[in-house]
Amino acid sequence: MTYRWIYRSLDEPEVVPQLQEALNDLPSSLARALALRGITSFEEARHFFRASREDLHDPFLMQDMNAAADRLARAVDQQEHVLVYGDYDVDGTTAAALLTHFLRSRGVEASFFIPDRYEDGYGLCERGLDAAHERDASLVVALDCGITAREEATYAREQGLDLIICDHHTPKTEGGTLQLPDALAVLDPKRPDDDYPFTELTGCGLGFKLVQATLAERDEDPDLAFEYLDLLGVSTASDIVPLHGENRLLMAEGLRALQRTERPGLRALADAAGLDLKDVTSTGNIVFTIGPRINAAGRMAHASTAVDLLLAEDYADAEPLAAELERLNKERRSIDDATEEAAIEQAERQITSRSPHALVLYDEDWHLGVIGIVASSIVERFHKPTIMLTHNGDEVKGSARSIEGINIYRALQDCEDVLTQFGGHDHAAGMSLPLDNIDAFRDRFDDAIGERVTPELLTPSIKVDAEINLDVIGGVTDRFWSVLKQFGPFGPANAKPVFHAKDLAVAGSPRTVGSDESHLKFTVRPRSSNGSVPSYDVIGFGMGEKLSILEESQETGRPFELLFSLEENTWQGETTLQFKARDVRLEGD
Repeated sequence: MTYRWIYRSLDEPEVVPQLQEALNDLPSSLARALALRGITSFEEARHFFRASREDLHDPFLMQDMNAAADRLARAVDQQEHVLVYGDYDVDGTTAAALLTHFLRSRGVEASFFIPDRYEDGYGLCERGLDAAHERDASLVVALDCGITAREEATYAREQGLDLIICDHHTPKTEGGTLQLPDALAVLDPKRPDDDYPFTELTGCGLGFKLVQATLAERDEDPDLAFEYLDLLGVSTASDIVPLHGENRLLMAEGLRALQRTERPGLRALADAAGLDLKDVTSTGNIVFTIGPRINAAGRMAHASTAVDLLLAEDYADAEPLAAELERLNKERRSIDDATEEAAIEQAERQITSRSPHALVLYDEDWHLGVIGIVASSIVERFHKPTIMLTHNGDEVKGSARSIEGINIYRALQDCEDVLTQFGGHDHAAGMSLPLDNIDAFRDRFDDAIGERVTPELLTPSIKVDAEINLDVIGGVTDRFWSVLKQFGPFGPANAKPVFHAKDLAVAGSPRTVGSDESHLKFTVRPRSSNGSVPSYDVIGFGMGEKLSILEESQETGRPFELLFSLEENTWQGETTLQFKARDVRLEGD
């Protein structure tokens, strides 16, 4: 694939030398990467690198938090039955486990309800509210859902249930007027009438804030909520939320908490996956190992298994539940592969026959639990906004994924009249529609994307933080790497810095590796180096097709350019720096 290399722009370039001076001659590449993250002074850099729990915002700054904390504290004091209503993904299940555990630890008879992906669909449903009524609950707390559930909130009130909604999805507006459910409290920092300083908390993050506020309301220490940082870390990494502000701090704290957690469910899950929790040092360890196994419950069976696991009080109870999630995840991966193969064939036919701006793919037999994952893979392969649809009950349900620069939620708003319902974020969404509307929806959605797309957006880009000379990097014990590590945790809105190096040559023989030889491995050095600058090993995942570029560089002596990020690589007990290649090209191309 061909990429556009785009240097991220700075509004105030003069900040870079100022940061270099303030931070003891910090290399300009790191100073520029800091400036791109909004750091302009020594004090801001200190806060970025040394943020602490004291920097978290007061939960009572959030709209409706006083009412929510007062009502939940009253439920604890009066030992009412509370139903915790979660969602079937990682964020929703960790949030449900967090709040249920907190309430039970205070003696409350708390139960939880997770909707069935197939029977209930996403969000608040009458069946869940009926369950609250049947269990004699007087209060329902909805986590990671509910912001658009106006009819369900009215139904809850008719059933005599108090309802607190904790959601982080975008509220609906009609004619510029905010349309909120009629609940006792609606916690959502994305509310336009909310002045809370940070808008990107997960659903589990909102549950955490509610626990902090409830503890304060009961004259307990709000810091007792920090016992849930391990669950919050799993949620924050898995829900792919921006890792800046509070999320970056909570993610860092969550990683440390996860490394030492005694929560039986998380320990059993890690053991089943062959993961040592002490090695969980990045969001990637969660996104690719812990998260998919928790998600497998709701994708392949029922997400209540995941909540039961996270609430398990001893390892003996947790172990069989973790084994079940491991089994479901293996089944999910097998279905993923078959679905992706079929989706690629269908996408290629659409592209050949229609040249669409977007892909809308449908098969009545696709598994509802995997279409979101496969949609992401199709976007990565074809670089087009993609919707995967499948049959479910009397209607069609789907998952949407977008490319950078296209707000897929807004595009779906343009198709609202042919949809039964929809909801989501800028880059991901879900929807349902009648079977007879698929063709009309495909055309309408393609038009909506066509109105938003530009030629530039159709070519994927790699954003570059700074140009770099290899002689400033050094090794794992040198200052450059010690500072760069502190930029983490990495994730959306705080990706690993991407550096651009020029005038390079290959040391040794480049080669392809992997079972299908799809990866590229080589050693790079400055072309003009006399041996004083070390060479570095480079791995380029999925870049095997670029081998010819390096071979041409060797044959002609023509230098090449490289975009890369840095990471540690440990082999046979020795840890070195490794470049993770993002793209490579001959100079002048």
